[in-house]
Parts: sequence; structure tokens; C-alpha cells
Amino acid sequence: MVGIVIVSHSKQLALGVQELAAQMVQSKVAIAVAAGIDDVENPLGTDALKIYEAIASVFSDDGVLVLMDLGSAVMNAEMAVEFLPEAHQEKVYLCEAPLVEGAIAATVAAATGKNIQQVIAEARGALTAKATQLGVTNTIIDNSINTQKITSAAYPNREIRLTVHNRLGLHARPAAQFVATAAKFQSRIHVQNLTRNTAVVRGDSINQVTTLGVRQGHEVLITASGIDADAALAALQTLFANNFGEDDTAVISPPAVQPEATAATHGELSGIAASPGVAIAPVIHYQPAPVTVTQYHVNDPEAELQRLQAAIHTAQQEIQTIFSQATFQIGDTEAAIFDAHLLFLEDPVLLETVQQRIMEHHLNAEAAWQAAVDEVATSYRTLDDAYLQERVEDVVDVGQRVLRLLAGSAATSLYLAEPAILLATDLTPSDTAGLDPSKVLGICTVSGSATSHSAIIARTLGIPAVLGVNPEVLRLQDGTLMALDGESGKAWVEPEADILGALEAKREAWQTAKQEALAKAHQPAITCDGKQINILANIGGIADVQAAVAGGAEGVGLLRTEFLYLGRNTAPTEEEQLAVYQAIAQVLDNRPLIIRTLDVGGDKPLPYLRFGVPEANPFLGWRGIRFCLDHPDLFKTQLRAVLRASAEHKIKVMFPMIASVTEVRAAKAILGEVQAELRQAGIPFDENLPVGVMIEVPAAVAIADHLAAEVNFFSIGTNDLSQYVMAGDRTNPRVAYLADALHPAVLRMIQQTVQAAHTAGIWVGLCGELAADPTAAGILLGLGLDELSVNPQAIGIIKQAIAKLTVAQAEAIVATALQLDSANDVRALVQ
Repeated sequence: MVGIVIVSHSKQLALGVQELAAQMVQSKVAIAVAAGIDDVENPLGTDALKIYEAIASVFSDDGVLVLMDLGSAVMNAEMAVEFLPEAHQEKVYLCEAPLVEGAIAATVAAATGKNIQQVIAEARGALTAKATQLGVTNTIIDNSINTQKITSAAYPNREIRLTVHNRLGLHARPAAQFVATAAKFQSRIHVQNLTRNTAVVRGDSINQVTTLGVRQGHEVLITASGIDADAALAALQTLFANNFGEDDTAVISPPAVQPEATAATHGELSGIAASPGVAIAPVIHYQPAPVTVTQYHVNDPEAELQRLQAAIHTAQQEIQTIFSQATFQIGDTEAAIFDAHLLFLEDPVLLETVQQRIMEHHLNAEAAWQAAVDEVATSYRTLDDAYLQERVEDVVDVGQRVLRLLAGSAATSLYLAEPAILLATDLTPSDTAGLDPSKVLGICTVSGSATSHSAIIARTLGIPAVLGVNPEVLRLQDGTLMALDGESGKAWVEPEADILGALEAKREAWQTAKQEALAKAHQPAITCDGKQINILANIGGIADVQAAVAGGAEGVGLLRTEFLYLGRNTAPTEEEQLAVYQAIAQVLDNRPLIIRTLDVGGDKPLPYLRFGVPEANPFLGWRGIRFCLDHPDLFKTQLRAVLRASAEHKIKVMFPMIASVTEVRAAKAILGEVQAELRQAGIPFDENLPVGVMIEVPAAVAIADHLAAEVNFFSIGTNDLSQYVMAGDRTNPRVAYLADALHPAVLRMIQQTVQAAHTAGIWVGLCGELAADPTAAGILLGLGLDELSVNPQAIGIIKQAIAKLTVAQAEAIVATALQLDSANDVRALVQ
């Protein structure tokens, strides 16, 4: 039988409704109440946890109907549903029906054995009898209009005019920041491009904001109406003032005079120079077939909507995994492209359009989704801004992902037995981010442009690319020899000997230049006065370690083991982890490898590791070492794999998110238990395995002298340390600017940690984003750090920056920096 939940700000009201409904059916139906809050002075309100408990108490496989009054009751009910197991979420329905009449009608319907859809229908029609008796029509419509007017009168519009200064205007990443900020406020936010005199659009829609075509120098009008309108506008104004974290350099225009075209040689194809470099290899086709959509009528639109929601939820998880992996491979800046992909799936305008097609027109989910996505894609294509037109690739990428999940189709995978040039109609950003540069030597596509997100990612990966060539190229057989020059934008099919010789010479010269740069990167980082700083790499997988060694890394200063736990339904086994740790250590060839134990929670949840009720402040919650200590079996499995890998390799282990000596001792105790078990089983491991901790919490800095007595080394994680010191969530666009590692407060924390470590006779490294900033090299050297661990692509740059300094110069820079008032002042000093 269907269960009923009544959610109200007033406990007395809810209990009255419950009693009335129960009397109507002689208590045959399970009815639960979640109302009021535990505050004697202010008892009105709703609590998501109470709603969750109420739903659980009446849960039935037949379904649960939740009826709510206004305001936060709806928001807390939505949150409560998210607490439920995924299988249960599908059977809980939030209904907009009137609370009193709806509850009575739904209860009577449930008592007669009607199914959940019939119960919902009865609840929704509960006002019909009353309206007929009173001779009133359009009651609900009139109420909605009046409510809108009251809201507008209570909260008059606030507005600001701002000019965009960042280089490419509100393209995908800045637009994503804008929308993420707007969506966090209760106020309704709208924006208009005054320069282009566009229509006014919603500020919480990624597609509407992006298609405004806001470029550098354009003026926008932002309006906000609601209880927190002033705060919303202030937060958005801060984003503009900080240029969305980008520079404000003017866009460089192409040269007015193009070079004269040369006569095409045999087999020559002309295209767009998208990513420099020369590639000569056999071609292989990559043509994932788009999902074909068939439109049909559905009898159960609610079920169809749930099917779509499930596909969108899975798509979000997949994109989050790509985002995490891309962060390791191409860096935070370029990986932020996928932030916009996530926001696309949350776009309220898009989702409302799809829902309307399903619920009102009874379209199947695939057809409704495809129609809505096509509308968005068309809105991009019709823009007069070529750069923004190219964002269609992102729309199609996300759209096809959801369609594939709805169809139950497996994702197209690319396996290359031998290195090749990839031949395709086009590549999506997701496709490109997953390419292995050691196997994909070049990219040749029929579509695309130099400013597409796929091209940007290809350049970051160092894969030569020529885009926009003649479609006839797709007729080539796999294995056909091709040569391409990503600098000139030309490709040759089965090139003649003279062309091949010239290209091989150019490739050799290009590779020689790269090797010379790499040779410098392979030299140690030594200051002008002879002090050496170890430069290691942060990695998130086997492919990363190969790039790190090739780029001159002296080891791995941070192996983020979370990649082992991503993209799967269960935690990795001991043997799986051991194989990966050994493979990475083998590539390092006796260079040091620091393995950080599992660090999940905060911004890194895993769907199959149940964290229970979502936390209001996950960065301050159950994450890192806290989670692992509460899951000793999971922790022990990882430690066993680490210890077994240490038998033949130079491995260290590091615990994340340490805030107390007690946590370190507890982690070491579990490590000791594992060591004892291995000894008893006769399994070898390094008896002197070095143990370190991450310094990322202010408490760890304050007790660094005590922590130093427990471990062999420190590694400072400036990404988290910055946000904790400055009390600014680095994932919240409104305050992310605060989490700046160059702020004097953060620098003083680093200095204090280094001093405590050196006094105790242990070394200290730094593995946050700050380490990869060449302008910060003098600061870090002057603070006395022994080791820096950076993304592989930054190794050579950081080594060169250190080689230009003396310790005395660096210490002088630090002495001045620590006396400054802001991160901007420090940045001005070092630049």
C-alpha cells in the first residue's frame, strides 16, 4: 500500500491533517509527519533529516507520496530524497497538491488500493470539488499569478551594470562560474548583454548565459529580485572584478595579410592548424555512431521522467570522473571545461523544457531530450560569434552521453595496438581528454576549429592536429600512411618521398628542440649559489608517471590513489592495487614514490562508498584519514598493497587531512597491524617504510612540532590549506578568490611548518598548485622547502625558474612578502 508523508513548517498543522486523514480511513494507511523544528522559541520550520526519517518509516515498494506546504519545505523534501538509497529514491514522489485537501484525497485513494500514479492524480485533483461548489474557475492559475505579483512587490529589482574584461568574455568556463554563483542564491537573477541589446535571460541557465555572446569589452546588465538580491549581485560583481580568474589580455586577431597559397602537391589536404607538431603514421578511423532516436507515445510519463533523471544522474557521475582524470592529465584550467558540461545537465531551462515534453505531450525520454538539446544547439549555431558557435561540440557531447545511457549502449572505446593518426569526422572534448599521446600521434578531422575545446585539449596533450579537412579523407582505409603538420594545417596521404623527407626533417628538428628543452628539464634544479631543490611530480595514474619521467621528474611526490576507486562499482582489491603500485614504481626505476592513502569526501565522493546523510559542509566533514580510520578494512587493504609494493621499490606512504596527533598514531597503529600480519605470513615489505603526513589543516600547522616527532616527512597541500586558513571554499565561486596560496597568512603557515620540520630533523615538501607557479618559485625557495611536487608539464618551467635565483634573493623576497597585506600585493611583488 502507498505510504503518505506530510511535511509542514507547523507541527500542530501537520498532526491535525494526519489525524483527519487517518480518521477518514480508520488508520488503514501509513501516514508519517515531518514538521516543525526543535526550537522552543522558534518552532516553525522543516528539517531534511526528519523528512528522511518519515519517508523511511512508511516506505513501501508501492511508493511513497510526500505532500508539502510552501518555502523551504519543498527544498528540504528534495534533499531528504537524496539521502535515500538510489533504489528507494525512484519510488518516492513529491507532489505539488494542496496540503490538507491533497492529503485527505491521497489517503482515501491509497486505502482503496489504488497505485501511486492514481493516488497522485487524486491528490492533484483535490481542489476540483471545492472549486466547483464555490463556482470558482482557474483557481490555481489565479493563485500563481497573485503570488508572483506579491513576490515582485516585496522584493523590488536590484541591478548592476558591469563590463567584461577577461580575454574571451563569458565563454564556457566563466559562464559556468557565473551560473554556479547565481544558482546558489534564492533570488531570481537575470542578465542582458547591453552591448548587443540581447533579450533578458535567466542567470541560472548555462546555455542562456553563454548564448548572450558576451565578449571582452561588452557591458552587461544583471538584475536580482529576492531576499538576498544584494548579496547575489555583490558576489557576481566580485567574479567580474577578478576577471573570472583569467587575464584581461586582448584577443589577438589573425594577421590581416595571409601568406600566399602554394600549389598543392599529390595527396595534399589543407585544413586548420589546430595543434603544432608533425606526425607520420598509419591512420585509424574513430567513428562512434550517434544514438538514433525514435519518437513514440508513453502512457506513464512519470516513469519516463524518472528514467531520464536516472540517465542524467549517471551522466553527471561519468563527467565528474572525466573531470577528475582530466585535472591530473591536462591541469585544472583546461579541465574546467567539464564544469560547464556538468552545469548543462543542471540547466533549469533545459530540464523544464524536457519535463514539459514528457509530462504534457507524453513523449518518450529520448525524443524529448533530443528535441531540447537540438534547440540549444541551434541557439549556439545561430550566434554571430564564431567562437561561441563552436560550443555546439559541448552541447552535442553531453546530449549524446545522456542518449547513450537512455539507450543502454556502451560507450565507444578506442584501443590502439600500435601508434597511429586518429581519423574522425570530429572529436568531442570527452573523446579528446581520454586520448593517450603515446599511441595517438596525430589527429585529423573533417570538422572542428583551432579554438574548439577539443583543439585546446589536444594542444595541452601535445598531440599534433589538423582539423577541417576534405570529407573525402574518411574514405581512407585503416593502415594508410598519413603525414600531417599541425603548424601549417596540412596533411598528406601516402606522401611522396620528397614531402616525407621534408616532414621527417621538420619532425626531427621539432623533436630535437623538445629534447633540448627536456634535457634542461632532466637536469637538477640548482640555484645560482648551489642549493638543490628536488622536483617531483603529482600523478593520478600510470600514463601520468610515464609523462612525468619523460618530463624530468625526480620521482613522484604525490600519487593520488583515488583514480583506482573511480569509474567502478566496488573498491579495488589488494591485488589490483598492488599491480598498479608496482607498475608505477617500475616506470620510476628506483626514483622515490610517495603514495597518499585514499582521500575521499569533500569534493571527491564515491558512489559506492556510502557516506550516509550528505553533509552541509563536506570539506569540514568525514573525509580523508577520518573516513579511512572509520573503515579499517578498506584502509588495511590499501596499506597491505602499499607495503607489499615497498619490498622492491623506493616507496613512502602519506596520510591525508591530518588534524591531530591522535589521528597519526591511530593510522600508524593500523599500519603496524598490517605489518605484523605480513610478517606472520612471511610476505616481504620495507621494514623502514617512511611515513609522512599532509599538512593541509591549520591545526596541523599549529602542532607541527608534535607531528614531526611522529613521522619522517611533511608534504604541504596548499590547495586545501589555503581554503581552510582563509575560510573560503575553493569550489564556491563567490569566495574562491579568498583561497589564494600567496596570501601572507598562508605563506606564514608554510613558514611555520618548514621551521617545525627542520627543527625536528625531517624534510618538508609542497604538492599544491602553488608549486607549479613559476612566479612563486622565489617565495617557495625562500621559505626553505626541500622538495616541490608539480603536474608533469610544469617540471621544466619550475626548474628553470629556480636556476635563475639565489637563496639570498629568495629569502629577501619572502621577508618582504610576509609583511604585505594581500595575495595581490605578493603577486605584484613576485611578478
